[in-house]
Amino acid sequence: MKTPQKKMLVCRLIAQSSEDTPLCSQRQIAQALDISLGQANQLITSLSEQGLVQHTKGRYLLTVSGQTYLDQFKVDNAIILTAGFGSRFVPFTYDTPKGLLKVNGQPMIERQIEQLHAAGITDITLVVGYLKEKFDYLIDKYGVKLVLNPEYAVKNNFVSVYYALDQLKSTYVLASDHWIKEGIFNPWEPTSWLSCSYYEGPTTEWGITTGAHGRIVRIDTTGEDVWALNGPAYFSKEFSQRFAELIQEAYLNPQADDFYWEDILKDNLEELEIYPNQQAPGNIFEFENLEELRGFDASYRQETDNATMQKIAEVFAVPQDEITGIRPIKEGMTNQSFVFQVKGSEYVFRLPGAGTGDLIDRSSEKRSYELVAPLNIADEIVFFDGDSGIKISRFYQGANVVDADSDTELKRAMELLAKIHQAGIAAEHRFDIAERIDFYEGLAQGINAIHFSDYSEVRLKANVLLKLREQLAIPEVLCHIDYIYANVLWLPDNGVRVIDWEYSGAADPIIDIAMFSIYSYFPRERADLALTYYLGRTPQRQEEARLYMYIALAGFLWSIWCEYKQGLGEDFGEYPLVQYRYMKDFYRILKDGGYLDEFSIGA
Repeated sequence: MKTPQKKMLVCRLIAQSSEDTPLCSQRQIAQALDISLGQANQLITSLSEQGLVQHTKGRYLLTVSGQTYLDQFKVDNAIILTAGFGSRFVPFTYDTPKGLLKVNGQPMIERQIEQLHAAGITDITLVVGYLKEKFDYLIDKYGVKLVLNPEYAVKNNFVSVYYALDQLKSTYVLASDHWIKEGIFNPWEPTSWLSCSYYEGPTTEWGITTGAHGRIVRIDTTGEDVWALNGPAYFSKEFSQRFAELIQEAYLNPQADDFYWEDILKDNLEELEIYPNQQAPGNIFEFENLEELRGFDASYRQETDNATMQKIAEVFAVPQDEITGIRPIKEGMTNQSFVFQVKGSEYVFRLPGAGTGDLIDRSSEKRSYELVAPLNIADEIVFFDGDSGIKISRFYQGANVVDADSDTELKRAMELLAKIHQAGIAAEHRFDIAERIDFYEGLAQGINAIHFSDYSEVRLKANVLLKLREQLAIPEVLCHIDYIYANVLWLPDNGVRVIDWEYSGAADPIIDIAMFSIYSYFPRERADLALTYYLGRTPQRQEEARLYMYIALAGFLWSIWCEYKQGLGEDFGEYPLVQYRYMKDFYRILKDGGYLDEFSIGA
């Protein structure tokens, strides 16, 4: 560290001393700063000659000039990043953001806030996103400010810094999910720094390399026997000014969407001066998963009040600490799901997502599972609540989902679908796409969630196709409806499982081919190939018309579904736009290809 920075640290030591804990000798200074006694003597001599420090009544004190000098380094505020989901801590983070999880009886973020307050840092901004309402109470309890990151679900944490750029000054930057044993914050800081802990052996933590005066000159994303990033950071005003410019540049670069803010620092160390703040072993904890948290806080090994953990324990008649190996499943837009292990076997827990109770009849789903059971192709159910939709099923280790871009796998998936339909399973519950469009539309319009500017015009086109569907009057069988590539599992023993029958019901069987096509973002040619594989022959004109009609109607249906769900706070990126486009493009194919006229429906 440079001499000016060491002088500031001496002044800070003196300022933080008191009559009860006086700073009396150069030896105390040397020990506190981990420098030689000779260096301490030189620093005190220099500060005294500058009129910044005086030795009075057996102790060192700052002069008025010394306090003015020290205040150049005063910390303005703190930013705590707390927008993310915390997927490694499901199911606890389904209803509690990771930063609000309690460690030793106190939410991690509250411990950080109190440590900042103890250092005199009371201007604190929380950047929130996931379950943002959960943080509102902290405004009243601690006087914090909340800033919303509306893109937390689609971009990495650098974007949280972006939304707080006007707060970036002489600033501490923290992540809400660190547990800090002893506070590392101060009213004054000499230079920008990154908190670092030492890791023995190989580590995936980001290791640092230092150069002259201890400045960080390189950051590597893996290392061995290294000091690595772990915990808060501090940015000086000068650092913040340039870093803010780099954050703004990254925000405009689509290739940076997956960046951590540390990525931007890592790539610009030549112009961003920053130093390590080396922490004692065990002072800062970042819990990577539930097992690490259980190892630190015994309360997570006992019977928690989490309803999901309680349900699993009840179903399997085990204590909660025997529920292990929890990891989230990212596929799917309707539910929250995760894998867990009990008694050496793995299972999937499905928790219905927001608004799902309005969208899906779970008793009908349960009935579908009962109807397909003789085929031995559905996922094996351990527990199913027909009211809530909570489901526990077997997890198929080593299974692969369909590669929709492979002709071989597409053919196999379509032949499997044909066998399911040929079983001719009759179901009293129907998947009536006209009724579903009306229903989802009512829900979405009820919360003013439909934002397509030409929706009224496109709705009229959907009505034309619904009339065509009525005229064709195709016999119905039990269909999966959600026959997506990710719901068809090829097992290691060459078996197959078709999972997640929640939308299933009696319908025209070609609707399943249409659903597979739009979920896979197929162009017309590949949808035609899927139909050919399904039929085992060249499709007839009426069969093509049915496929195109259902692609259009299903695209329309799911775009409305997305609008409703997004109105509840979820985000599906480009998906609703793609589905809406299917409606318009395939209506045009039907019209321009003569299908509407051929089947006596006027456009």
